[in-house]
Amino acid sequence: MTSSEVLLPGTRRALLHRIAVAQSEGRAPSLVAAVQRDGRIAWSGARSCVDDHEPDGDTQFRIGSITKTFTAVLVMRLRDEGLLDLDDPLEKHLPGTAVGQVTVFQLLGHSGGLGAETPAPWWERTPGVLRPELADVLGERPLIHSSGHGHHYSNPGYTLLGSLVERLRGDSWAEVLRRELLEPLGMDRTTAQAHAPHAGGWAVHPWADVMLPEPAEDLGLMAPAGQLWSTTTDLLRFAAFLAQGDERVLCASSVAEMRAPAAPPEAGDWAGTYGLGLQAVRRGDRTLLGHSGSLPGFLATLWFSVEDDVAAVVLSNATSGPLTGAVAADLLQIVADAEPRIPEPWRPLPEVDQDLLALTGPWYWGTQVHGVKLLADGGLEFQPLRAAGRAARFRARPDGTWVGLNGYYAGETLRVVRAADGTVDHLDLGSFVFTREPYERGADVPGGVDEGGWRGLAT
Repeated sequence: MTSSEVLLPGTRRALLHRIAVAQSEGRAPSLVAAVQRDGRIAWSGARSCVDDHEPDGDTQFRIGSITKTFTAVLVMRLRDEGLLDLDDPLEKHLPGTAVGQVTVFQLLGHSGGLGAETPAPWWERTPGVLRPELADVLGERPLIHSSGHGHHYSNPGYTLLGSLVERLRGDSWAEVLRRELLEPLGMDRTTAQAHAPHAGGWAVHPWADVMLPEPAEDLGLMAPAGQLWSTTTDLLRFAAFLAQGDERVLCASSVAEMRAPAAPPEAGDWAGTYGLGLQAVRRGDRTLLGHSGSLPGFLATLWFSVEDDVAAVVLSNATSGPLTGAVAADLLQIVADAEPRIPEPWRPLPEVDQDLLALTGPWYWGTQVHGVKLLADGGLEFQPLRAAGRAARFRARPDGTWVGLNGYYAGETLRVVRAADGTVDHLDLGSFVFTREPYERGADVPGGVDEGGWRGLAT
């Protein structure tokens, strides 16, 4: 065991205290949690109402809507293989659904305008065979908002995505998931049906310390929205994949695309957004990504922080009570704050392109100064130096231009414009001209530069 895997005693006690309070105050039959740091499980703990019967990292719990993130990964794989485009209308690949105009992107990010739930009876507590067709899932009024106009969470939307996967793969959603995601990542304790050891689901009476067993129904067509059973160990493997990517499943740029906001948040919920199958919340200065989930008898949350390289999972077998989302966020914060990530040693680049090196340093847009920095991956970074402004990173294109990767300049083109003698005249960033000096004389500045040059008050 390396030092990076060992948490300090005070940190371990704070983690144990947090889950003990959560299980006690939340009146949960059992609760299990684990924290991962630097890609390794750094701590795990559990509490139970039965002495010496605590769950562990191999005990399955239902994870509810965390299942949606798995389904989203399968859809992104189809996109990366060229079998669909995220802007494709559903009708192109899955005809006859009555919501064919909704795009794949909108379904992934819950901006398609579909209703949140299926028609009655309550789908989470009844057999999936009661809804044998997509029409039974969508109901008579599947669209309750205009598509693409905002975020509205939809469970039926992920049923459609699961059916889309089945149509394009020619196999069941569960089989595609096992073959393309679970097996490559070594997640052999994540399954569509429960496999021992697993927890039983319970409802705890709100006004008395008594319990009632909850049914564990097969959700049928709704499975891609919430069917899976999993463990803390498997979910932490999944978190590492969602933070870094894995070429066997989905590359780093595609999982990064999943993490980006896909639609404006709902009014009044400005602390949280939704990407493509991933929730994002702000916790102080930290962005937490992952998903929460619930089904009758179970609560689950997975959060990870890319910047801190820390992830936390909390699972419980109670219909309500312990706030697993808050607990998982607290566990992550305890580790990240008490034992912050130690950065890798600085090392110089093995080699450098002299033409790129010549682009670094100060550049002026009018009188505003920006610094251009050469990044280790060969990209460029623009950063305002004297005031708040539009910072961005850029990646080189084969044609010699650069494309913006984030912020205001995401997708915009940066060009290095040269004079007749081959020297750099200016940088053109989306029509904005950056010169080496403010309003540099002789440079191709739009509108020209006054012949009299800079002057004082007396002149």
